[in-house]
Order: sequence, then C-alpha cells, then structure tokens
Amino acid sequence: MTLAGPKDPADLFDAPQWAEALTHGSYAPGTALPDYQRLEFLGDRVLGLVIAEWLHELGGDSEGRLSQRLNALVARPICADIARTQALGPHIRMGKQARDDGGSDSDNILGDVTEALIGASFVLRGFAPTRAMVRGLWADLVAGRTGQVKHPKSALQEWAAANRRKTPEYRLIDRSGPDHALRFTVGVAIKGVGEAQATASSKQEAETLAAAQFLSTFG
Repeated sequence: MTLAGPKDPADLFDAPQWAEALTHGSYAPGTALPDYQRLEFLGDRVLGLVIAEWLHELGGDSEGRLSQRLNALVARPICADIARTQALGPHIRMGKQARDDGGSDSDNILGDVTEALIGASFVLRGFAPTRAMVRGLWADLVAGRTGQVKHPKSALQEWAAANRRKTPEYRLIDRSGPDHALRFTVGVAIKGVGEAQATASSKQEAETLAAAQFLSTFG
C-alpha cells in the first residue's frame, strides 16, 4: 500500500489522522470518534492544487483544456479507482450494515477516503511529500488520455447544436439505496431523436454515462 506512505497497512494507525481518514460515519455513530469528512474536504483541495500545478507545468494547453483535464483527473470515479489499486476497501472502518450494503466498494466512499488520506498526508507530512505521493499515484493517468477527450455532456450538446436539435434534457428517473451507497438512474432525451438511460453512484456520473450512451446509440 503506497497511498498513505507506509508499506504495512497496519502502519496507517500509527498517527490518528490515518485512522480518521479511513473511518466512515457509520463506524461509531453517536460518539466523538471523528470520521473522514474534514480530512476529505482538505484533501480535495490539495489534490486539485497538485494536479493543476502539474498540468500547468506540462504546458501547451489552453485554460479551457486545462480545466477539462483537471476536472476529469480529480473526479470521484478516478479517486475511487486509485483506492482500488491500493486495496483500501478492506481497511475502511465502517458499520456492519454499511459494509453489507457494499460500502467498501462504493465510488462515493472510496473516492472520499482517497481524498481524506491525501488530506492526512498534508497535515502530517506537508505539501512536498504529498505532492510526490499524488504524482506517483496519478502518473499513468496524467501521461495517458484521461481528460483529453471531450466530456460526453459537452459532446452531446455540441452534437445537438450541429444537427439543429434542441438542447439535451436530463431527468432523474430513480434514486435508491442507503445514503452511503446511493444509486441514481438518469435519462437524457433530445426531442425528435430519442432517449438513453444510465445508472451510477452519483447523479452527475449518471448524466455523463447517459450522454455517452446517447451518443453511442444515436450519434
């Protein structure tokens, strides 16, 4: 495990911030035991700064393209995938019901924990080691095409305009599951063309997947 620095996962608990970053709100409700939310708030900002600095350093792209790549690289599904590569799921402290409901493989929880551990690293080790950690974990993504392809929602809007169609309309079809493992089903329609649907762990991601499905079907 390299996300938090120590080689042995047990070393995560040597400092209270590591344990806090791995603690879901369901672990000990009604107690003073802190969960990961405050560190996730901090880690989200640190991650954004590290990736923004990195993309600026690489040079060449316009502000719009830089923003597009930044948003893609720090998105929750990317953070969740980072957590999976580090096998963080089994180490997240959560209540039995949350784990039974699939919380240890939830994009929402895994993404938040990744950011919380970045926040803990920043608090305990400072910016330079945390930047090095993030760059190591995100190296393949930055070197690849993540964020370089146009976002599906933007691509769909441009497709509609180019084909003299009305603006795509998104609607929430279903919201289900417990708070820590929500599932959203969203539909997107263009009048006179058709509709596509998709389900994901956030409304935004479901809209993105629905737009991609629409383009695949009708584009």
